[in-house]
Amino acid sequence: MALRPDRNKTDADKRAQAQAAQGDALMREVDDAVRQDQYANFGKRYGIPLIAAIVIGLVAFGGYLFWQHRQSVDREHNSEQMTLALDQLQAGNLDTAAKNLDPLVTDEWAGPASVGRMLQAGIAAEQNDPAKAAKLFDHIADNADAPQAMRDLATIRSVAVQFDTLQPGTVIARLKPLAVPGNAFFGSAGEMLAMAYLQQGNRAEAGKLFARISKDKEVPDSLRSRSRQMAGVLGVDAIEDVDEAIAQSGVMAPRGPGGPGAAAPQQ
Repeated sequence: MALRPDRNKTDADKRAQAQAAQGDALMREVDDAVRQDQYANFGKRYGIPLIAAIVIGLVAFGGYLFWQHRQSVDREHNSEQMTLALDQLQAGNLDTAAKNLDPLVTDEWAGPASVGRMLQAGIAAEQNDPAKAAKLFDHIADNADAPQAMRDLATIRSVAVQFDTLQPGTVIARLKPLAVPGNAFFGSAGEMLAMAYLQQGNRAEAGKLFARISKDKEVPDSLRSRSRQMAGVLGVDAIEDVDEAIAQSGVMAPRGPGGPGAAAPQQ
């Protein structure tokens, strides 16, 4: 005998399923509402600072790209001006060359500005204007942003163009820090420093300094030879290698008995 379907149980199941579906829908609505509230609260609390941070980041990145572009343009322009100036220098047009260097001198970067000013100072010295040259050299020497090697060179050049008018004490004060073995400008600074000692009557200090210069193999041979001669005049023996000293002086060594390079006498 066939069983009749249990309609009461089926209706109950349907009602339960409907209630469950309604519960799920309600939970989804509540969950969505909670999420919206969370997003709204997050936006109210962090929205403006977050947007500001994004904008600042974009502006900074754009500024960096602009700075790079400007650097590239400035370098290209500086190179062109330097080429024009050097061409004019080679042609002997000193005034035009100095004018072509003006854009470099006014550059906000210390490197190109120092190079341009150094060349202008050299032009002024070539035009027999030591006061103008010294002013330009001193500007470089006093610029803390300029490369140290260029500042040292500018100091030496400034003293050189004014040497005849400076007091010996001033020369000594400016060059003594540079006139030390191992410094790239030891020879040039040391020679002028020794001459300043001579002007003060300090022959002993001048002689010792000339001797140190003559023995420094990093110094050009012409300056070593000149310093060796000055040391000898001042009574300081600066000769370590006779053959080397003769070679630097350009004098042929005698080959007779007793001379350097002579054969030893036979027994």
